[in-house]
Amino acid sequence: MTTTPASASASAPPAAVPVHQRVAELAAAHIGPWQEGYLSDRSQAVAALARLRRGAGREAGEMPDLWNLIDTDALHTPTEGVRLLGEQELVRAENALHAALTLWAFHQQSRGTPMHRRHTRERPGGLGAAVRRLMPADGIDEPVRKRLVRAGTAPDLVSLTQRLRDIVALLRREDIPLDYALLAGQLYCWQWPDGPAAVRRRWGRSFHEQRRPRPASDENTTPDTDKDAS
Repeated sequence: MTTTPASASASAPPAAVPVHQRVAELAAAHIGPWQEGYLSDRSQAVAALARLRRGAGREAGEMPDLWNLIDTDALHTPTEGVRLLGEQELVRAENALHAALTLWAFHQQSRGTPMHRRHTRERPGGLGAAVRRLMPADGIDEPVRKRLVRAGTAPDLVSLTQRLRDIVALLRREDIPLDYALLAGQLYCWQWPDGPAAVRRRWGRSFHEQRRPRPASDENTTPDTDKDAS
């Protein structure tokens, strides 16, 4: 019987982090300080959100004002155990970050509680779960459900972001949060072949996760830092 020497095992490279997870983590790293600063009425964060909101529903390269605001250095910088991304991966990662961060800024506008909240099994934070919370506990609101379906059948990322903006407007009105890190990772996946179908399945699964009636208080007064359970 052959055994692996301990030294060889210890030197084995770490498992590669999927690109969509790297995108999700970078989105969370951006939103965390901005959200805390905005809720504390810090002028720098308030100004950053105002700039981000103008990019919601628009292409990433269309807004030069955001180029120095959305820092993607982490995707370009080589680190031990993490491979460099190819050009196509970088473009799609940057597009996903732009879409998620600008949608979050639109969602957070004038809200006094965090509109980005990390997904947990106890408190589902995916898009489908958030849309389900717009509906009565004992039924389905077909016009709202159709908005989710329409978003899932968008022909391109810009159209998808515009349709998501309409959904986010409803969530914002009802103070329903969303996991924007999870969404960023999904928007990255959506841009690849077979990605839209896979993401639609995740949204559908998330929709059915949220079966409980909406609580009177969302326990949403402080940012949730639970690790993404997706």
